[in-house]
Amino acid sequence: MKFRPINQAEAEIIAEWHYPGEYSFYDMKADKEDYEEFINPDARSEHTYSVYQKGQLLGFLTANAAAPKTVNIGLGMHPDVTGKGVGSLFLESCLDFVYEHYEPSKITLSVASFNKRAIKVYKRAGFVYVKSFQQQTNGSIYEFVQMEKS
Repeated sequence: MKFRPINQAEAEIIAEWHYPGEYSFYDMKADKEDYEEFINPDARSEHTYSVYQKGQLLGFLTANAAAPKTVNIGLGMHPDVTGKGVGSLFLESCLDFVYEHYEPSKITLSVASFNKRAIKVYKRAGFVYVKSFQQQTNGSIYEFVQMEKS
């Protein structure tokens, strides 16, 4: 997989992705603040990357320092490939990229607690449960799970 700093055209494409069923929770437009942050180049993290596989935009990765030697990641895959067995390879590629470019001792992430599919992939990659917490997003309050990998 190939990683490169995301450009505006890629951000706009990703912001239009629509996920089926309960996973529509992850649509960028489901939360106005998240959408504005992602679509606005001045607000978007400079550590956001587009991820390509075989010349196709597969997803994105954001890697931000959360503490010394700790990187918090956020990621998303194209809705057409979610649930099709690509998640582990995508995650491992993202982790390899983060270890190579940021050299963290620990990587953290947060995931909506209903997303058992993603949690299973994260556990297989060595992430462990840290805590659950409530977060306001998408017009309501949802439970999230924080996970980490050392």
